[in-house]
Amino acid sequence: MQQTKLQGVSVGLSGGELKLGNKAPEVSLVAADLSEVKVSGGTGKARVIIAVPSLDTDVCATETHKFNERAASIKNTEVFVVSMDLPFAAGRFCSTEGIKNLRALSDFRDKEFARAYGVLIADGRLARPQL
Repeated sequence: MQQTKLQGVSVGLSGGELKLGNKAPEVSLVAADLSEVKVSGGTGKARVIIAVPSLDTDVCATETHKFNERAASIKNTEVFVVSMDLPFAAGRFCSTEGIKNLRALSDFRDKEFARAYGVLIADGRLARPQL
């Protein structure tokens, strides 16, 4: 089991570990309007996927703002931020914070993304950024 630190405490991560060159796993996530969004590799477009525990934390909000700014100038690329936030909370964050160049998606339903990308703390929380 992979390990990471959360507030100085070692925690185990569930799921697989992606290596450079691996095809991105296909997962289903939930958009603010509750529609299902499939995210995977092999779409013909580059994809940037940012994983954060919650958009309502200072570090994650700052990271999302920075990627939103950069996403405006990236051509032929889709940018997503994935969190465990409820879809409504992610939608509210994007609308109140002016996030328009990336799409916020939620993994709250079954943690499929967190498991597939190896960022799920064994007790169920999203653990760390993964690009």
